[in-house]
Amino acid sequence: MKIYNTLTRKKEEFIPINKDEVTMYSCGPTVYDYFHIGNARPFIIFDTMRRYLEYSGYKVKFVQNFTDIDDKMINRANREGITVKELGDKFIAEYFKDAKALGINEASVHPKATENIDAIIDIIKKLEENGYAYNVDGDVYFSTKKFREYGKLSKQPLEDLEAGARIDVNEHKKDAMDFALWKAQKEGEPAWESPWGMGRPGWHIECSAMANKYLGETIDIHSGGQDLIFPHHENEIAQSECANHKPFAHYWMHNGYININNQKMSKSLGNFFTVRDIIKKYDPEIVRFFMLSSHYRNPINFSEVLMEQSKSAVERVYTCIDNLHFLLDNSEERDLNDREKEYSQKLDEYKQKFIDAMDDDLNTADAIAAVFDIVYASNTYLSTDTKNAHSIIDKALSTIKELGDVLGLFNKNKNNSLNTEIEAMIEERNRARKDKNWAKADEIRDRLKEMHIILKDTPMGVKWSYEE
Repeated sequence: MKIYNTLTRKKEEFIPINKDEVTMYSCGPTVYDYFHIGNARPFIIFDTMRRYLEYSGYKVKFVQNFTDIDDKMINRANREGITVKELGDKFIAEYFKDAKALGINEASVHPKATENIDAIIDIIKKLEENGYAYNVDGDVYFSTKKFREYGKLSKQPLEDLEAGARIDVNEHKKDAMDFALWKAQKEGEPAWESPWGMGRPGWHIECSAMANKYLGETIDIHSGGQDLIFPHHENEIAQSECANHKPFAHYWMHNGYININNQKMSKSLGNFFTVRDIIKKYDPEIVRFFMLSSHYRNPINFSEVLMEQSKSAVERVYTCIDNLHFLLDNSEERDLNDREKEYSQKLDEYKQKFIDAMDDDLNTADAIAAVFDIVYASNTYLSTDTKNAHSIIDKALSTIKELGDVLGLFNKNKNNSLNTEIEAMIEERNRARKDKNWAKADEIRDRLKEMHIILKDTPMGVKWSYEE
């Protein structure tokens, strides 16, 4: 597998530190609200990366953190008259609801910043001992100019970064580019004991500490949205490498931005959507499909037109799955004929096309195209007039399921069992047709249609489906 490494700006062969296990850290949400559609993209993309690594035979230790203490959380908790912990607990629970709906598997570990204060203090102490951190009245800062490689991820010289920096009011740092590792307690804020007095961690140090604690001093993959390259990930590298004197992460993966109707998502523009908003209108699987239908490094435009197209595409795959189940029920145990052998070969080719796409920097767009090749081949090669060989239909279904599992798609268990009343109606219609009572047969078909049960007469019998 090749991965585009933001650190080197090129595709590189993926070689994990340990041949049997991949260590992967992905930045999680700050839990002061429901996560928005922009957050959903990295959550879905890097869940898919983890799925594919596991499909490829690796054991993956995947860590995604929760930032459960920062200024936004403190401000919102104060507005709502609750504690920061109560706010965090609420939105962590809501995160898991929305993530599950989107098919995002839970990480191996979901560490919280507030539950890892000791690890955070330990790494700050290391930085202080190594001469990279300094204390000003209980505020501890990282000295960026002492790390000669600062800017190597964002590929910007320190002078250019410094030109855009500013010193916030009440900060006493020595240089505009220095950033907070530990913040002295302000009145009414949550705080923890530390060698520098009561206070709380800065944002950047959390991830360095938790990656170090749960995955080790050097990890295989660190991932997140493009907006995190600078300053967050740049600062993580500086902290981690100055504390441990080792490379922090070998591969850095970043997904592109999401625009809304060709505009940057912004609350001020009124085009800011949470996932909770979106899934009121669209099935969460459609949202996931949409996110995977473009290459993860490209920007993606979220619009109603594109969501409707995604909906139609997902329905097309499920229609194929339904048809295959129907053909399976009407198949026979026999050897493959020449046409079915050709179809079997096509299934193997498209599965390999899927793997080749995923091996090429997680190209989910081309991987999805391979699934649609299977859909097209199923419509081309399988007979709807005579019984197909059981084994080839079973192979087609298992191939779609196998590839769908990697993407987190196309694996909903649809209820294909009819209740007694509907079964009786279909049987009554069959008898009416046998007696050539076409009026009664049409009447029953229309009644079923009103119940969203659609019938299709085939040489192998009646095929039914439920449509919204």
